[in-house]
Amino acid sequence: MQHSLKNSVGFAGVGLHTGVAVQMAVHPAPAGHGIWFRRTDLGGGARIAALWSAVQPSRLCTMIANPAGASVSTIEHLMAALAGCGVHNALIEIDGPEVPILDGSAEPFVRAFLRAGLERLDAPVRAIRVLAPVEVREGEAMARLAPAEMLEIDFRIEFADRAIGRQRKALNMANGTFVRELSDSRTFCRQRDVEAMRARGLALGGTLDNAVVVEGDRVLSPGGLRYSDEPVRHKMLDALGDLALAGGPILGRYTGIRAGHALTNRLLRALFADPKAWAAVDCGAVAGRRLPGAGVSLSDHHPRA
Repeated sequence: MQHSLKNSVGFAGVGLHTGVAVQMAVHPAPAGHGIWFRRTDLGGGARIAALWSAVQPSRLCTMIANPAGASVSTIEHLMAALAGCGVHNALIEIDGPEVPILDGSAEPFVRAFLRAGLERLDAPVRAIRVLAPVEVREGEAMARLAPAEMLEIDFRIEFADRAIGRQRKALNMANGTFVRELSDSRTFCRQRDVEAMRARGLALGGTLDNAVVVEGDRVLSPGGLRYSDEPVRHKMLDALGDLALAGGPILGRYTGIRAGHALTNRLLRALFADPKAWAAVDCGAVAGRRLPGAGVSLSDHHPRA
């Protein structure tokens, strides 16, 4: 069955790239509503659908916009938390252009959602079943979806910096795996990239407290890594958030090699452009128990922060 939150939850913080302070609230919504954002600072309270077709080109994050040009950026951690907690319907009100970065992971969102509780709604979950492999490439980067009974994510990264190096992780995302294994993994970057981004007016809200910053073989952020493979875990977190823009849970295997937000969105566009590659299906009791947020509870939540 579809779920929404039992109660509204609020967040306050700054955007990673804009540095703009924002207030945000995630509200319950009825069955069939889906995930929508509403910019309360814009005239008329502009609404923006959290869908793959609304994604606009943006550097280093996922940004969605409506036909009138109202946008919200850096939505990927929030979307991952909603998907990973099994929240299918929500209205997100925000008074600025970027979702707050908080600690750089999805854990603060997950904690708030699980404390608020989930409301079961009288409607089946409509999922996207992958029927045939779809793949997109850009240089050495690749993203692929292939048929599978439930969502699986297999991700590989490789960086010259020894603090990151070459990492690979594969997980079956059923039954709270996201909450337990990925939700508290933080965004990461190299110190030289921070300097370059700030020179271009980006990462204005970034600090050592909301991102893992590395330089060579050193981790500059206080406390070091939460996991030895935290960077690849965070890339998997990002992938789940970007895949959540499909409009329903994905039933398939996602493989990412050096993939990022833009490539995953290209993958969704390629999937939906081929009517033979996917089908919308209502999840029955058996399939529903395999979804990422099925049965998740506060007992699955163990923040390392």
